[in-house]
Amino acid sequence: MAVVLVVDDEPLQRDILKTILSDEGYEIYTASSAEEGLRIVNEFKPDVVLTDLKMEGMDGIEFIECIPREPFEPSTIIMTAYGTISSAVEAIKIGAFDYLTKPLDKDTLLLTVKRAVERSALLRENLQLQKALYDRFRIEGIVGSSKKMKEAIEIMKKVSASSVTVLILGESGTGKELAARAMHYNSPRRTKAFTAVNCAAIPENLIESELFGHETGAFTGATSRSMGLFEATDGGTILLDEVGDLPLVTQSKILRVLQDKEIRRIGGRESMKVDVRIISATNKDIEKELVKKTFREDLYYRLKVITIELPPLRERSEDIPELVIFFIKKYNQELGKRIKGIEEDAMKALMEYHWPGNIRQLESVVERAVLVSDTPLINLKDIKSELRFSQGRGIIDLDLPDEGINFEELEKELMKKAMLKANGVATKAAKLLGMSYKTFWYRWEKFNIHSPKKDTPS
Repeated sequence: MAVVLVVDDEPLQRDILKTILSDEGYEIYTASSAEEGLRIVNEFKPDVVLTDLKMEGMDGIEFIECIPREPFEPSTIIMTAYGTISSAVEAIKIGAFDYLTKPLDKDTLLLTVKRAVERSALLRENLQLQKALYDRFRIEGIVGSSKKMKEAIEIMKKVSASSVTVLILGESGTGKELAARAMHYNSPRRTKAFTAVNCAAIPENLIESELFGHETGAFTGATSRSMGLFEATDGGTILLDEVGDLPLVTQSKILRVLQDKEIRRIGGRESMKVDVRIISATNKDIEKELVKKTFREDLYYRLKVITIELPPLRERSEDIPELVIFFIKKYNQELGKRIKGIEEDAMKALMEYHWPGNIRQLESVVERAVLVSDTPLINLKDIKSELRFSQGRGIIDLDLPDEGINFEELEKELMKKAMLKANGVATKAAKLLGMSYKTFWYRWEKFNIHSPKKDTPS
């Protein structure tokens, strides 16, 4: 039931309005002065405030200005005589939803109040969604207490309130998009759009149209004007994921956005201003790309005003128990399960695994374990096939030698053996290791392993 407050210093007018609105099912409170109205606003948080303009003491405009905006601002309607409509227009300018002229028409009154209630409901829903997003992406909620993650989280906290450009470095699956969203939803831009663009997933001949839009007839197939993602994200934050894969010609246009804060649609003659914060992310070694002249040096230094490095999961294994518990809770809720935890030997196995797919792979393993487990605790059997522990499906013996192992050398050997088993087809080798094709090829190139000709992902 919507709550409406009527503020008027004429008792008869208050009574008439209370009767009309109560008959429509609204919960009504009344006040004989603006001062009393403020007390009711603070106590009962009405959805709509209907106030007279001319009152003894504080008038309607002063009253509207004093209504608290936090945590929720009600929709205000001002009632005024015909001769003082200019004052009502002034009230609209300071935030009133609408105004009504006296003598009041019942149908107009009910329609205006209904619209004001609908507006308030939308505002409340929007605030709840924003709070849910903030709770989900709050920086303090990012799981990880290892030294490297703490350092990354501290940088995120410091730069969130600004509009400085940030470059996030890390392998696929380390949570680069989560970090970008956290910075957005903890910034003054949180009420505006957040747009994530996977630069590697958009064909080269379409990337500029996607980012900057196009005019009708700009190219074959451009049958209508299209708004680009920068224009659509005005006031918000755009994440250029896999920014290292941007074509050089597009890089120059991104540089212009950073320098001049403006874009031009393909086929357009006029530039338009945009206010967009750019966060970029990559799993490539951009400095190697600079040497190869495949990435612009001037753009690189504009993107990396602040650099955040997200460590791979194998370098923060102490965070795995916390992450596992987090994912168990998440998938208990999503799948309607009641898994209480994980057995010690299963947790030990997760902590000893090398996690080529990083957090994304760990989450997938826990999700499946929660789904298939028939016991209160996840056990080794629930995760064994996912980690490929068995000799029949595994690639190497996972027993550790007494002198320990070099993880990079182990990973290199795993990848070589997977490639042999897959007859040199990288996509198949990646699947054998439970890695994405992109992650596999990134690691393969990093280790500079001699390989057959690179295939394309199926």
